[in-house]
Amino acid sequence: MAEDLPTHSAATPPGASPAASSGRVDVPKGTWEQCPSCQATVYQKALEENLYVCPECGYHHRINARTRIRQLVDPETFEEFLDDLVSTDPLRFVETKTYRERLREVRERTGEIEAVVTGKAFIRGRPVILAVMDPFFIMASMGAVVGEKITASIERATDENIPLVVVTASGGARMQEGMVSLVQMAKTSAAVARMDDAGGLYIVVMTDPTTAGVAASFASLGDVHLAEPGAMIGFAGPRVIENTIKAKLPEGFQSAEFMLEHGFIDRIVERRHLRTEIARLIDYAGK
Repeated sequence: MAEDLPTHSAATPPGASPAASSGRVDVPKGTWEQCPSCQATVYQKALEENLYVCPECGYHHRINARTRIRQLVDPETFEEFLDDLVSTDPLRFVETKTYRERLREVRERTGEIEAVVTGKAFIRGRPVILAVMDPFFIMASMGAVVGEKITASIERATDENIPLVVVTASGGARMQEGMVSLVQMAKTSAAVARMDDAGGLYIVVMTDPTTAGVAASFASLGDVHLAEPGAMIGFAGPRVIENTIKAKLPEGFQSAEFMLEHGFIDRIVERRHLRTEIARLIDYAGK
């Protein structure tokens, strides 16, 4: 680890930095990024231009909700709604810090007020209601506000008879809201059922990770399920499952590729093809 490396050596002249003595050039923070999959060092600008997909191995980095929206929708067509809903603290929950403190910190860090961004937009000229989860906001856990915004998106898509596209990326229910978070599973699922009865089109794009209460509710109830390569999809973590069933899990268990092979999702789509694939599905459904 970097902390274990010496900050200077006996050969370093007085007053000179180690970088100067070694000929090393200080690189501004954020210029390069190491791929967590292949360990390649990638120029940040090149990674951004490649939609945050590693050009060496194809690893799909997690991205925030605003970046996802910019990648998916036609320029300047996204009209956000319900951007004023904020979580309360129904349990006055305290862990290492209070829930209110955690919310304040993550809002400052991400610039978002909640873990999902919802709005109306166009994808290759097709109108959609879009809900995008942000994995950097308490792991996009689902509390009352997330449940309400997802439900409202489903209902608006149903009322306007236009497709609903939900991009999932979540660790599941938000423990700081206890039972309030768990009932969002039933609430969102009931809304999907009403949309299905009305003949609406619901497309789910599963990204890394889509797990637990979100995977067990609205994320698994789409008409079509797409997933990015390598995305983790499942309910409980592999270690919990192994300890429960007392058996070794198959290689690649809970990966998008494993889920496709076993019929849980319909197609794996690389990030650069998502816009085209969503538009194609909308046309195929006649929406």
